[in-house]
Amino acid sequence: MDLRRFTMTNPTVLFSSIAHEAWGHKITDEEEDDENDEHQIDEHNASIRARRRFRRDFNTLPEKVLLAVFSYLPHIELLRCARVCRLWRSLSQNSKLWKTVFLRPEYHGLHVKNSEQFLNLIGHRFSTSLQFIELPMELITADILHELANKCPNLKYLTLDFSTAMQLHDFYDLNAFPCNLKMICICLSEVIFLEGFMRRIYTYLSSLEVLQIIGTIEKSNEAQEEIYETINISKIKAQTPNLRVINLYGIFFVDDNHIEIIASGCIHLECLALNFCTRVKGTSFKNLLQRCRKLQCLLLQNTGIEDTPMLTADWGSSCVNELDISSTDLTENCLLAIFERMPKLTYLAVPNCDGFTDKVLALLIELGKLTNIRAIDLSNTVNLNYEVVFTLLKLHGRQLRGISYAGNSKVTEQFWINTIKHMRNIKILVIGTPHGWFKKINTRIHIDQILEACAQECQKLERLEIQWDEETLRWNENSSKFIDHIRIRCVKLHSLVLADGEYYELVRSNFERADRQRVVRTTTSDQTSIVGLLNYYNDLRFN
Repeated sequence: MDLRRFTMTNPTVLFSSIAHEAWGHKITDEEEDDENDEHQIDEHNASIRARRRFRRDFNTLPEKVLLAVFSYLPHIELLRCARVCRLWRSLSQNSKLWKTVFLRPEYHGLHVKNSEQFLNLIGHRFSTSLQFIELPMELITADILHELANKCPNLKYLTLDFSTAMQLHDFYDLNAFPCNLKMICICLSEVIFLEGFMRRIYTYLSSLEVLQIIGTIEKSNEAQEEIYETINISKIKAQTPNLRVINLYGIFFVDDNHIEIIASGCIHLECLALNFCTRVKGTSFKNLLQRCRKLQCLLLQNTGIEDTPMLTADWGSSCVNELDISSTDLTENCLLAIFERMPKLTYLAVPNCDGFTDKVLALLIELGKLTNIRAIDLSNTVNLNYEVVFTLLKLHGRQLRGISYAGNSKVTEQFWINTIKHMRNIKILVIGTPHGWFKKINTRIHIDQILEACAQECQKLERLEIQWDEETLRWNENSSKFIDHIRIRCVKLHSLVLADGEYYELVRSNFERADRQRVVRTTTSDQTSIVGLLNYYNDLRFN
């Protein structure tokens, strides 16, 4: 066909042809003549073919397809879509789009102004589709809990946020509560005792597998003289015999007596997280490991664990393979004794742990404790030299999915160029040293070489954080091509965190021109961690 003649005689036909290719519409055409007669198609036949093309807009797509498109929208956008037309209003109210509902505005959830209207929504919009819901303090009422129990039988995950409470609602008439829950998350208040409320719901918690109790560490002053036990953990444990995962986060009153209570009845326990429970010393771990034989994950970040009680625990017969001892005061000798007895590790986090030294890491490598390691965090370990870390990455880098090694001022781009080639399966990578941390960096870092190494070797990379400051990085006008390389080759990269400055602006504009607006972020607002590689990460998430 003479494309030039076709274009000049009927330009609207060419536009229709381009639109056809863009939308992928199936067009029914008459059989064309053979190639010898193709140049003889006249304008009349072309106009007939153009008229036979049919026009479709978004609303004519099948409902199943429309729902699939709407499912990618957050609920705040669904509410805006409901104002467009009747069809969109009907689609946005489909219960299949409301399986997971977030109602805490401070965590990007919807804000409910009228609890009476919300009661009506539970029945006709959520109903049997609802599986997960977060309730702020003002919506934790007897009427709403009754409605959830009666209208939402498939509700499995429930968050009750009492953190802003100064006074509880009256729960004397609370006679129903969701009874098929797999997970409940309770955010505590500093001043409100929850025993009156909990007494009404204990009998409905027997199906629980995941228990999360979130303390007030971010709001409280630990130095306060009186610390109140605002919830009775022992009574909860007595009513939940099937718990697999327990997360007690930032609760000041939790100590080893509470851990003893947990150990006495939770024989199915697989994961115990005690992060920021500063009163836990470790005296309960001997009984914990003896009774909870299925325990695989133990998270002890910023706890008060001490050498003597940790050494008395029988680590050799335990199944613990995921361990977090970040910011603890365990000594080198204690860690040597513990790691010598422990089974092989798949996850290890020791940032800000002064007792984790070259000798400890060398022992782990020598005894083969890290042959199954998937994720490791060695950031800010001041007594750990990069030579031993290089040995680790050379031996076990290929199996690693995540590593965080930041805060060592002696580590330059040459270290990472030599090690990145051993980490072809890495998904999460955190490197660099912020300006002014511990020791001042005297050398300049050639950032282009690091990006090029990642682009060449780490094409499965999903998260990358580079902590060096603007003054430490060295780059020039040709850096754009190296940014192009990592953007094009690392197609799974959805988070690139850099220090704020001119180089950050260069990288951000490069990604935005390629329509990847939300990839590049700053270290002032975002922080990358390897915790997403924990086996129980989805069970431990809150807020």
